[in-house]
Amino acid sequence: MRLPIFALFLAASAPQGWSQALSDVDREALLERLENLSDTASQRVDARFRSAMSAFASAMNSDEAAYDLYIKCVEKVDFEDQKKKNLDFREWRRKEDEKLSKPGFKLALRHQLRWLVLTLQAASEKADRTKLAGDAQQLVDAIFRDAEQLAGHQQELKKPVTASVFARAYEIDSLKIEKWPMSPLELQQVYNELLLPPYRTPGTLSQLRATWIKRIQQEGMTHEFWSASSRANKGAADGKETKPRIGMADDMRPPEYDKFVADTLPKLQWEMEVDLFKNGDQVGAASRMLAHLEKYIAHPSATEWTKQFRELLNPAEEEPAKGEPAKDESKPVS
Repeated sequence: MRLPIFALFLAASAPQGWSQALSDVDREALLERLENLSDTASQRVDARFRSAMSAFASAMNSDEAAYDLYIKCVEKVDFEDQKKKNLDFREWRRKEDEKLSKPGFKLALRHQLRWLVLTLQAASEKADRTKLAGDAQQLVDAIFRDAEQLAGHQQELKKPVTASVFARAYEIDSLKIEKWPMSPLELQQVYNELLLPPYRTPGTLSQLRATWIKRIQQEGMTHEFWSASSRANKGAADGKETKPRIGMADDMRPPEYDKFVADTLPKLQWEMEVDLFKNGDQVGAASRMLAHLEKYIAHPSATEWTKQFRELLNPAEEEPAKGEPAKDESKPVS
């Protein structure tokens, strides 16, 4: 009798015994092969990281070097890897030439590379977060010193560095790091996770306040120079240069900046004082918080601030430990 083809296939592919435990020798051999595979994978990743770090560190030394690496990475990722013709790449360069040649764009690429290098350093198991925080502060400060020149190109810095063409070209775009902002312009995360925590001690309150003030100033600059209706951003979009200036006349300020001053600025100032109060500056912070409430009594958050201030001044008593009776503070009857 002939067996059906399907039955013959099952017979050929089925194991000779359904219950076969690994011997100690087999188990050791498999573990050794697994370890070798893991070592090989780690070596390849390390080699890729070293190659990327070397290329990025070299390119971030000048605007032109950053630009040259950007062009090479775009050609690889968007054209060579996509099997497109060299003619397509040349046509892309011709169409994008005006944007690519702007000094602000090249400067944005350079700052982006600097944050990408810091990100790679943060990924190391031996990373010194204290030193990296200092380097991060210097880079963020440098970006905002160049805020007006970067107008119109800030989007390059707002997106995660792992989404940049540099990261994609060197295959490090899947990199994830706990408590590390992937963009230097994620100011809330940058300050809350990197720059403020080291100063939340009674001995460094002056540095904590100074760092908060810097954050607030930089938040304001994002609205002053990079909002859709700001003079600098419009000039960049129109291809016009804007001359550096100190301050702005009231009638030249974009509406987004005025909204920031009226709504967000008081919120950030309040958060700063709460942070200072909780970390030791109770007398000074309490005085400034009261003055803040008097100044912004009509602010939408004033009610919540009042409630929070009252809770800070009268912290709830700790609940008794489980099994312990609550303290009886009633006065004895005379």
